[in-house]
Amino acid sequence: MAYDISQLRKFVTPEIIFGAGSRKTVANYVNTFAARKVLLVSDPGVVAAGWVADVEHSLQQQGVDYVLYTGVSANPRVEEVMQGAELYRASACDAIVGIGGGSPMDCAKAIGIVATNGGHILDFEGVDTIRTPVPPVILIPTTAGTSADVSQFVIISNQQDKVKFSIISKAVVPDVALIDPEVTATMDPFLSACTGVDALVHAIEAFVSTGSGPMTDAHALEAMRLINGNLVEMIKQPDNIQLREKIMLGSLQAGLAFSNAILGAVHAMSHSLGGYLDLPHGLCNAILMEHVVAFNYDAAPDRFKVIAQTLGIDIRGLSNQQVRQRLVQHLIDFKRAVGFEQTLGMHGIGISDLPMLSVHAMDDPCILTNPREPSLRDVEVVYAEAL
Repeated sequence: MAYDISQLRKFVTPEIIFGAGSRKTVANYVNTFAARKVLLVSDPGVVAAGWVADVEHSLQQQGVDYVLYTGVSANPRVEEVMQGAELYRASACDAIVGIGGGSPMDCAKAIGIVATNGGHILDFEGVDTIRTPVPPVILIPTTAGTSADVSQFVIISNQQDKVKFSIISKAVVPDVALIDPEVTATMDPFLSACTGVDALVHAIEAFVSTGSGPMTDAHALEAMRLINGNLVEMIKQPDNIQLREKIMLGSLQAGLAFSNAILGAVHAMSHSLGGYLDLPHGLCNAILMEHVVAFNYDAAPDRFKVIAQTLGIDIRGLSNQQVRQRLVQHLIDFKRAVGFEQTLGMHGIGISDLPMLSVHAMDDPCILTNPREPSLRDVEVVYAEAL
């Protein structure tokens, strides 16, 4: 019987342990890999928050040897990956534990690539370029949004060329994700908003992606419902663990959706922008979100109507253009409610920067699954609308 390969869908996921206190079980999972020495990857902020100490205590209790690497910037850099890989090899490590936001987790995954494949991290840009499996990787997210802990993405910043580049491979899906809502308690309101909007964009882009399917759709819609319904309140009530659990679960669902359906133009353009200005990824997404949705709407109106309904918009009796208008306004209002009213112009971006940003965005793998195929000029126009 003939089959259509374009209709086949794969779904990759790590082993997931979800719940308060799960970070303290890390040594149990290290031991399942019979690891003798662990490279523990984090950053100074997570160390200061006390979460690294919890991981160290778990490892020490079970006699697991480890070496700590915390030289990770807010957007992990090529040279930081290479330094981490050198420390991994010099210390004779055989497993990696990453704890932190997207930056330490992406850095941990990238270190794993270089540790077993050799070469330079820049050699692995693109899709399915990794030939040798990475070491066992266990990730513990301390923010609710990036979903590096469940995804097949690694995003690294090349400061020399002022670009971010993507590595996409099921080889970098972690072996274990310990998803613990307690550790998000040290996020400030700005970081909560950045990562929450990032997760919402993951869900929206995954749902309209040309790579979407029934398994990713279910996760994407539930993520939208959880984030849209709880993020504003969570930022107002930072001590409410129930709200934190809902946002962490929303982030997880969005991660499972986008890791498998891939993303779209918001992320392609955001990666270009974040590489150029070294801005927080969630902030870049927030600036671009409604402009890309408006651009994409007519390519997938039925999908965007489902998104609108999931976000609580009553679309009965409305035309396509009215639904588009309501959805765009809802996203703007949501952004404002969590504290985002920024534009590209506020960060020093001008018309003269747009051609360069657009070229890099068109080179990003995320652009390939955008529901509307954009031209270089289209991308420039969308950037211009966000000025």
